Amino acid sequence: MREEGLSMAEEIEWFVGIDWASQSHQVCLVDAHGECLGERAFAHGGPGIEELCDWLIARTGATPEVIGVAIEMTQGPVVEALLERGFCVYGINPKQLDRFRDRFTVAGAKDDRRDAHVLGDSLRTDRHAFRRLSNDEPVIVKLREWSRMADDLQQERARLASRMREQLWRYYPQMLELADDLAADWFLDLWNQAPTPAKAARLRQTTIERFVKAHRLRRWPAPEVLHILSRQSRNQTGGRRQNSSSAVRAILDDPPIHIRPVCSRKRGCEGQEPCGFNAFQHAHGCTPPPPRPQDSSHVLSRVSS
Repeated sequence: MREEGLSMAEEIEWFVGIDWASQSHQVCLVDAHGECLGERAFAHGGPGIEELCDWLIARTGATPEVIGVAIEMTQGPVVEALLERGFCVYGINPKQLDRFRDRFTVAGAKDDRRDAHVLGDSLRTDRHAFRRLSNDEPVIVKLREWSRMADDLQQERARLASRMREQLWRYYPQMLELADDLAADWFLDLWNQAPTPAKAARLRQTTIERFVKAHRLRRWPAPEVLHILSRQSRNQTGGRRQNSSSAVRAILDDPPIHIRPVCSRKRGCEGQEPCGFNAFQHAHGCTPPPPRPQDSSHVLSRVSS
């Protein structure tokens, strides 16, 4: 959601705090004098959110434009539904809400009703500490989702690479000398050709030369790669090699944890980010800079939160 500055002409007459959750949302309605006028819990989902909006309008007898809603999130179906109905929605960081909660109690136990009341009353007294939200443009929403997907896939990629590193360290530590990024395509292809030192020793130097040339590995000459891969480790046993190499094979090939599709999807998401960024610039009459895919995430971090 996009943030907006607080307008001096904006008049909020009713204040609502929503303690959101995955199953139900606790709501507290406060008037301009700080008196609690009603509390209710609403189920999460389309009907529940619509009932929440209707209840606020019926309880206050006011239009959505004069009802301020405070919530610990800046996006999601609850925020979007409230904005579409015309409510003034304000977001706040959960850590900042902790400071407001200290005004009411020092107890550390979670209490949904109290948190909803704290949100509503704090919006009444300290509206400047909240961020006014509004609906984003479609291109920003799309760009943000692509970025989130890329971040999630990057974390999954790093997790699977760490599992590979652990297994290789057990039975094939010399292979770790060749790369820092174990999820790189060339490294996965190299492991497929030489999954154990014994198989690496049977490879011809011409095979490694073709591999190095195909992947443009200028750092490692073919003879050195072959020497490193075929070097035997003192602590290797047949059982360890078999079990660990099977574990690496599972990381590469088993559908539930297959690392290659994760890497492929990540590249696809990263490729969409510059397209969305350029579309945003075009819509706002900006001159796009020279293409630099890595810049899209940096810009996105400034236009979304």
